[in-house]
Amino acid sequence: MKIDVSPIVRRKLSDEVTDRLKVLITSGQLQPGETLPSERELMQRYHVGRPAVREALQTLNSLGLIVTMRGERSRVCQVTAKTIFQQMDNAVHLMFATSPASLDHLKEARLFFERGMVRAAAETATEDHLAKLRAIVGSQRANLGNMDVFIAADTQFHAQIAAISGNPIYESVSGAMLTWLKAYHTDLLVWASRETRTLDEHEAILRQIERRDPDAAEREMVQHLTRTAAIYGVSSPT
Repeated sequence: MKIDVSPIVRRKLSDEVTDRLKVLITSGQLQPGETLPSERELMQRYHVGRPAVREALQTLNSLGLIVTMRGERSRVCQVTAKTIFQQMDNAVHLMFATSPASLDHLKEARLFFERGMVRAAAETATEDHLAKLRAIVGSQRANLGNMDVFIAADTQFHAQIAAISGNPIYESVSGAMLTWLKAYHTDLLVWASRETRTLDEHEAILRQIERRDPDAAEREMVQHLTRTAAIYGVSSPT
């Protein structure tokens, strides 16, 4: 019989507190929206000091399981695909900062992803889906010159195309990739001369979805993303 002679690693108290609270959340004993016990109660319950409790709460917050606000008790979050991707933001930005080539990889991944999403949208979109896309494009047209609103609608347009699939993970992936790209969109003024063209391209994509033509919808999407790829960062278009 092989005997395990590896050393026994002593765990940090905060790790133990983290694991116990995580069980309460993942088992459903603490529901989304419910507050956790106070720091003092947790200290008494687990016989640990305040630093261990605070470190555990910070870890749970970074995982997206709870939200911690100054002067209030921590509250359990509803974990969704969207919140999971949001928790990746800092790590993704660090990856781009240390590996510039990753930006081109992201643009390539987005192009691959959006091609599939727009094809599926052209094949399966309902009138309700189309109405939502028309409303987003209408909002963009009404807000030409209002960069904040226009760019927010840009994200909504692509996320709505992904949402037509009925898969919330696809919608979250779409929003996350565009958010990460926009971290490298260093000057919003670059949109000033391009917003009308972006709007025209969105309308062209929408027309092909309305016509139930996945090939044409894909072509329009590829043209749109190939052009806009040059906006993000300093890398060449994908």
